[in-house]
Amino acid sequence: MGMSVPGMVAARVDANPAGRLGAAEKSCIFLLLCGGPSHLDTWDLKPNAPDGIRGPYKPIATSVPGMQLSELHTRMATLTQDFALIRSMNHPGNISNHFDAMHNCLSGQADAPADSAYMGSVLAKIRPSSRNLVSYAWLIKCVGDPVFCAPNIGTGGHLGALHSPLFVGSATNHPALPGFKAPEMFNVNDADRFELRRRLLENIDPAGHSPEENLALKDWHDLRGKAFELATDPRGREAFEVDRESDKVRDRYGRHPLGQNLLLARRLIESGISFVTVNGWTGPAPGGSEGGARPVSSSWDMHGGHMGMGNAFGSGSYGMGWCLPLLDEALSALLTDLKDRGLLERTLVVVVGEFGRSPQINTKGAPGRLHWPTCYSAILAGGGIRGGQVYGESDRHGGYVKDKPVRPQDLGATIYHALDVPLNVRLGADGVSRPITTGTPMLSLFG
Repeated sequence: MGMSVPGMVAARVDANPAGRLGAAEKSCIFLLLCGGPSHLDTWDLKPNAPDGIRGPYKPIATSVPGMQLSELHTRMATLTQDFALIRSMNHPGNISNHFDAMHNCLSGQADAPADSAYMGSVLAKIRPSSRNLVSYAWLIKCVGDPVFCAPNIGTGGHLGALHSPLFVGSATNHPALPGFKAPEMFNVNDADRFELRRRLLENIDPAGHSPEENLALKDWHDLRGKAFELATDPRGREAFEVDRESDKVRDRYGRHPLGQNLLLARRLIESGISFVTVNGWTGPAPGGSEGGARPVSSSWDMHGGHMGMGNAFGSGSYGMGWCLPLLDEALSALLTDLKDRGLLERTLVVVVGEFGRSPQINTKGAPGRLHWPTCYSAILAGGGIRGGQVYGESDRHGGYVKDKPVRPQDLGATIYHALDVPLNVRLGADGVSRPITTGTPMLSLFG
């Protein structure tokens, strides 16, 4: 039982001593905007750039003087005092495909080895949840094209499948749909048979071992008891029941996949899950992809007409006129909700894509922007982050970093720092020990 459940409490049996670090339990909601949103049309607009670069959206003032956002971020503009904006993200080297860029982003490394574990898996290894069967969850693994599935999300990388996430939902089963179903692992079906199995396992522990072996068996026995306890605890299942929330709360997040998944993420961290990754898929727009034949998969891969996605500045499924207002609605609701519940200080919220979009607008067919790894933006909130600040700067066209470059490993180090994980922790696989990060945390963001 213990070996078959991903990211669960079994991790504590062979956990690195760092698993005992820290008294406060902190959590992370990592919103991955799969596909790579355009920084030039969201969080780093260039209104003085020439035609063909600046895009159609105007910057608007926010609650923090001098900190501007896109005019489509009307709600987030009132909350800038609660988050920090990084405008100098970049990938060292030309990593411009989704697969590799996502691999580096999620592992918090540059040139990440093929077997790198992602940050959620690292947290599941060294600090497993003490209150939930699951330590690491991923809301909607990927939609459509498998290119948007990072290579190691289902394996745990070099840490093994035990530390991979629990996948929740899909394009056809998500909390914005009626009849949303929680993962089967929280459904014990026949409670009497489940209890019978527990008693049978109690009676098959062999005896007559050395003191060291008996100690290991005791650890396994305790773990198994904890696993049964958590699996049968109704609070684990209730966390997935978003219909327990009032209509007012659900409406505030938005009745779409992104909004309801962020609401579910809040419920999951309240239940004790320490790392929740949310796929930033917004779902299909009512009008589809504005004439494009491409099926809806990654909302933020806004190439435009040359790849059959329609106008990146329109209101189709791959248009900012559709996706940005939904992100604005859902993310602002999450930050407000966490703050009102007293959870924001111990919950780090990370919002980022695997890369940004090209300064030059591609006009082959309906307009769009291409992949751009050398400069993009991110949002950090909660977890000790001091809101109302902008970190780093891009050049006048948003193509390259001008000041304070932030590499994937620096973002990773900042996330670990916010979660009170010492940066010198090393984890081993096959006798090889490696650091969890080689980056430098952005300490000026805290305080």
